[in-house]
Amino acid sequence: MDPVSGTSTASDIQMDYMKLLVTQLQNQNPLEPLDNNEMASQLAQFSQLQQLESMNTSFSDVLAGIQRAYAMSLIGKDVSFVGPNESDSAGVTSGVVEQVYNNIDGKVVLTAGGYAIGLEDIISVKN
Repeated sequence: MDPVSGTSTASDIQMDYMKLLVTQLQNQNPLEPLDNNEMASQLAQFSQLQQLESMNTSFSDVLAGIQRAYAMSLIGKDVSFVGPNESDSAGVTSGVVEQVYNNIDGKVVLTAGGYAIGLEDIISVKN
């Protein structure tokens, strides 16, 4: 189980299933053995789940790279974003993007007009 998100991976689930299967096989009724087709089908489903998890991770990595490249392309450009304005109330503020970095959570953050903003906060971009 992933200690951060509290979710189990396909590998964890598959290991738990294998332990359960071994226990089941050890304690099965010899006159009514387990169905081999059902076991093979369940193992195939675990394999598919592992492949989907791997694909999801790959897509996440690609998306993170694209977001970082886009954010870097904004350096030197004037952006409008949702943030505090001169009166410290929420509103549309603008500034020139000076820096791009990843925060502690791995999220892409831009520095513009003295504010740290996320890509999702940008409303418009000007040259």
